[in-house]
Amino acid sequence: MTVESVKPAPTEAREPLEPPLVRGGLPVLGHSWKMARDPLGFLTRLRDHGEVVRIRLGPKALYAVTTPELTGALALNADFGIGGPLWDTLDVLLGKGVATTDGAVHRRQRLTMQPSFRKDAIARYEQVMAEEAHALAERLRPGDKVNMTAEAFRITARVMARCMLRIEETDQLAERVHTALSTIFEGMFRRMVLSFGPFYRLPIPSHREFDRALAEMHRLADEVVAERRPAVDRPECLLTALLEAKDENGEPISDQEVHDQVVQVLVAGTETTGATLAWILDLLAEHPEHAERVSEEVKSVVGDRTVTFGDIRKLTHTNNVITEAIRLRPAVWILMRRAQTETELGGYRIPAGADVVYSPLAIQRDPRSYERHLEFDPDRWHPERAKDVPKYAMAPFSVGSHKCPGDHFAMAQLAIVLATLIPKLRLDYAPGADRSTRLGITLRPRRLMMQAVPR
Repeated sequence: MTVESVKPAPTEAREPLEPPLVRGGLPVLGHSWKMARDPLGFLTRLRDHGEVVRIRLGPKALYAVTTPELTGALALNADFGIGGPLWDTLDVLLGKGVATTDGAVHRRQRLTMQPSFRKDAIARYEQVMAEEAHALAERLRPGDKVNMTAEAFRITARVMARCMLRIEETDQLAERVHTALSTIFEGMFRRMVLSFGPFYRLPIPSHREFDRALAEMHRLADEVVAERRPAVDRPECLLTALLEAKDENGEPISDQEVHDQVVQVLVAGTETTGATLAWILDLLAEHPEHAERVSEEVKSVVGDRTVTFGDIRKLTHTNNVITEAIRLRPAVWILMRRAQTETELGGYRIPAGADVVYSPLAIQRDPRSYERHLEFDPDRWHPERAKDVPKYAMAPFSVGSHKCPGDHFAMAQLAIVLATLIPKLRLDYAPGADRSTRLGITLRPRRLMMQAVPR
């Protein structure tokens, strides 16, 4: 007797859903006015409308994802590449470097950069990071009022220039980078949200200031490259690797690509890390009990010697403070991708060429992922509590092929600066402090005036 196999009934294929359009848009402007008025609140409230929703910036439709799972799926899906109003706006600054390319070019660029950001390479930078942190501590004389927002950006610019470009005379460079980026990123936010191209060509003071700052960043990169290119004995560093890199055909990469990569190194290494350091100092001043714990931890692990790269993993609370500051006050608050082909995300249809946006700030402050989501609580990153955080609910450096190559460098720099600075000084708010958020392509405290008190 034969036994016939029983085949399961075929499941009915489901058509992808059309994401709902968020109400409240205006004719012509769409949701641009809400984004311009309160972008952080607007993107955060999108979670109330669904996992994937549609919004309009002017005549352009955007798709927004609002859950950790789907932001991870978006970053890992090869159907989505770099694109959208954010990257279109940044193009005039960043050009075509590792942060803004896809495919074979992107992979080749990452391979060129990765040796400079490996952990064994970062260990060689510990002395530079500690020297700059000690120099900052020496400059913070008791009783002086200091703009720590500006100081945070200066130290990160100097560290990046010394480590990645092997430039030793960094005071002027750091000041130029800080001044230019302060203007550029604020102006770029307006251009991203209100994309009225011809308007920004009008010769009004704010537009001229933006154009001058943009030209200054490009001029600075050109000067760095021009000074190093003719050198016979080039130092081992990222800039040298770029000058000696080959393209897909075995030919030297173009002068424009070298220029774009240098700009991206200066911008990414200064803007995001500088903003994060400023936010950490702000939060430690607001929560001095955690500054005390950092100080005591460093004394117990490091003692009176200079902190090293090998000490970092032992500084548990210091690292938790950094992670929690990044969660609560991320420098990067908005990211975008562009669909290369018609695809779907979370069961929703995404047409070819559509731009998809999400907010790391909204994801990292989601009450569905975090208890007391607006509270500064470094202890939430103890292993027994951190295991309950949903996957991708904390991915400040992104994931997948576009994960930031400098993540370990940035975390090491922040840890060494804090471990050097905090045991020496208590930083208190000073008169004139403006702790409000300066809204641009990135977020930073506007003017963090502080006074140093020796511990």
